[in-house]
Amino acid sequence: MTQNSDTICAISTAAGVGAIAVIRISGRDAISISDKIFRSAKEGKSLSGAKSHRALFGEIVGSDGNVIDEVLATVFRGPNSFSGEDTVEIACHGSQFIQQQILQLLLDKGCRMALTGEFTQRAFLNGKMDLSQAEAVADLIASNSAASHKLALSQMRGGFSNELALLREKLLNFVSLIELELDFSEEDVEFADRQNLLNLVNDIHEKISSLANSFMMGNAIKNGIPVAIVGETNVGKSTLLNCLLNEEKAIVSDVHGTTRDVIEDTVQIDGVLFRFIDTAGIRSTDDIVENLGIERTFKKMEEANIVLMIIDSSYVIPEIRKFLDKNLAKVHDKKVVVVFNKTDIITPAKREELSSIELPDNAVKIFLSAKLSQNKQSLLDTLVHYSKAVQTEDNNVVVTNLRHYEALSRAKEAIERVKEGMEQNISGDFLSRDIRDCMHYLGEITGEITTDEVLSNVFGKFCIGK
Repeated sequence: MTQNSDTICAISTAAGVGAIAVIRISGRDAISISDKIFRSAKEGKSLSGAKSHRALFGEIVGSDGNVIDEVLATVFRGPNSFSGEDTVEIACHGSQFIQQQILQLLLDKGCRMALTGEFTQRAFLNGKMDLSQAEAVADLIASNSAASHKLALSQMRGGFSNELALLREKLLNFVSLIELELDFSEEDVEFADRQNLLNLVNDIHEKISSLANSFMMGNAIKNGIPVAIVGETNVGKSTLLNCLLNEEKAIVSDVHGTTRDVIEDTVQIDGVLFRFIDTAGIRSTDDIVENLGIERTFKKMEEANIVLMIIDSSYVIPEIRKFLDKNLAKVHDKKVVVVFNKTDIITPAKREELSSIELPDNAVKIFLSAKLSQNKQSLLDTLVHYSKAVQTEDNNVVVTNLRHYEALSRAKEAIERVKEGMEQNISGDFLSRDIRDCMHYLGEITGEITTDEVLSNVFGKFCIGK
């Protein structure tokens, strides 16, 4: 674990040339070191004399007395700063030469370069945020849709942490009573009402299970809701993918079996990130490579949240019904859009026939021409509507982090042991151990219980300067 005695510095803005760059300095000597290279435009003013959250205009001066750049330096005095330490942020012009010159001056005066994520790590170590909130900072930086931004912001503000704190507090109250009983075991005194404990255990088990189950949704929002495009060969799957992405991503051909592997790409629709997956056409074939592609098609159908089942509208009705009956059963637990494609080449009578085809409750039908992009907006609207089943309301907590999911899974196993133990009327010392195990795993998420290895793994994924 990095010691807080060092004063660290790094460029906090993105690499490359821009109008402005920000250099952040944090640590016990951040203000005094910055003062050694900063000269205020107002005589008598200095960073050391500035109040917290005040910005001073001035110059960065090199060891030879030459001016390197005009800058704006902002002072944040600990603990009222991001890291909880004295911090200075120097906003200079975005020249890479200028940035490197200022960094070198800071290093010469006693700073060292910050490690990846070290500013946020110090914020965690100084109690400015817990570990799950720190991880949400990285998620917020990486968010690429309105939905993922919303989740990261909620977690950074403590939504997830508050849920876990309530669970741990309830568990702690009861384990304290159970352990108190052990101290008075000879008197046969019962401090913890077993029915109340069972009710609490059931409530906590339900909450932990709900949080763990939300990981699939959270992961979909974070990385793109997976949408599998499936159907027989030559029904227009690749054409539809190109239509949705507005680019020629997939090869389109009249030859059956053109797509033999999975093609994926993402697109944002109304603030929601979708990951579209074009798959190999479903048909009977002796081609070994194509059969491998078809196997992957069925696998992607299982992994997807939404399935676009593409039908060539010109096919005869019995063939269409046969295909739907066979394949809709495989995705009975998914949201399904049956897309009747190539509607530009069918008659109104044929369209009416297609409209009469009944679908299960988890499926809706859309008529379009992918080739001409006709009725594309109806499909997009349907996808956004279906995504609401994956997204959540403001007051719900969704797990997006694999580390959190694994800890919740272990906490769930521990609370299930408590339930089983109570049903078998085992002694309080065994119940106490399992309850504490559950508390331990919940504490791992927020960092109340952690190791150097976990911290290195978490903060090692951050960028330098954050």
